[in-house]
Amino acid sequence: MGLAVFTHKRSRAGGIFFYACFPVACLLLLVIACLAFSPVSYAAETPLAATSYKMAGDATKMRIVMNFDREPDVKWFLLRGPHRLVIDLPSTKFAINAKDLKARGLVRGVRYGDLGEGGARLILTGKGPFAVDRFDVLKNEDGTGYRMAIDMSAASAREFDAALANQALTTGSTVSSDKGGRIGTGPVSNPGHRFTVVIDPGHGGIDGGAEGLNGTVEKDVTLAFANELRARLAAADKYDVFLTRETDQFLRLDDRVRIARQHEADLLISIHADTIRVKGIRGATVYTVSDKASDPEAQALADRENLSDQFAGMEIKDDNKEVTDILIDLIRRETHSFSMSFAHTLVGQLSTSVGLINNPQRSASFKVLKAPDVPSVLVELGYLSNAKDEAQLLSPDWRGKAAQSITNAIALFASAKAGAGTGG
Repeated sequence: MGLAVFTHKRSRAGGIFFYACFPVACLLLLVIACLAFSPVSYAAETPLAATSYKMAGDATKMRIVMNFDREPDVKWFLLRGPHRLVIDLPSTKFAINAKDLKARGLVRGVRYGDLGEGGARLILTGKGPFAVDRFDVLKNEDGTGYRMAIDMSAASAREFDAALANQALTTGSTVSSDKGGRIGTGPVSNPGHRFTVVIDPGHGGIDGGAEGLNGTVEKDVTLAFANELRARLAAADKYDVFLTRETDQFLRLDDRVRIARQHEADLLISIHADTIRVKGIRGATVYTVSDKASDPEAQALADRENLSDQFAGMEIKDDNKEVTDILIDLIRRETHSFSMSFAHTLVGQLSTSVGLINNPQRSASFKVLKAPDVPSVLVELGYLSNAKDEAQLLSPDWRGKAAQSITNAIALFASAKAGAGTGG
């Protein structure tokens, strides 16, 4: 009887427990079902997947594309010392090929990792200051996910600082701006800065350039002359002067252009001393850039100079896509006009002090002259294949005369630009 009563009491208690807990159990099941089928909760618990990373471009302009399995919530900002673009992401699983992260062009370092507390970070370190021309998050056309696309270009320290100041005003999260807002002034100088000249001693490091009859190496001639020209310009105390290299250093052609742009150069002068098979030809030549060479000799020279990057075992890619941005096209035209004007002035000044070849103002598609917003010329001081030219190039007196002629041409050009209200 006691057992029966005990059994009956337990049965009753169990029944009361079941009926009392039934609403709670239903509620728990409902919550579990909602969590299981809720995309918001799933997204919060499942890390974002970064499936690929690619960089393309050179030291003047780069595009970075990163693919994700779903739309990332991205915030980005700039840091200085060194110049960096920092991109904050939600918790992310990075499935990226390590070789795609190899530094190239304008980007000299890529780092990424988990920040903890549901966050991750990607950091791009630039070769000096840069501008973020465009920053987009786009749905992939095939519907397989999203991509983050970033366009960066070499810029001056002033432009980078202006972006930092704008960032501070917008509380750290920046918004991509039209590239036209950054480069709309074209080759016009920043008001308040002195006329800036960047001198580019051709070749360097593993790339020795041409070699003379008596063993003179072009890279040594160009650096010695660049130092002489810098000294003359410094003595005038009117200009800011920079060299693309100050030692026996290899530089890619696009790095030379990047340095000129980052200094907001009003003028880039690339110094060279070539060889030619015809031993009797001698004298200086001034070149500007053009898509079509002025003559076969100019084309041959441009082909030789444009192969400079091969000395470092680098793949050469020439991006000749049609310019669709009307503003950039106008800037290029204005820059080319300034380049032609300086070349004409320079030929006139050199003709009074050093020998020139026939038709000394020529043009060809030189990569080192292709900055869209920096007037640029390439000066062939003479031919190392000619014994008289080789001797002159080694003469301090001759270098002094030639450097003074170039200094005089720069003074005339800077004065004309200032008079026209275009900087300096």
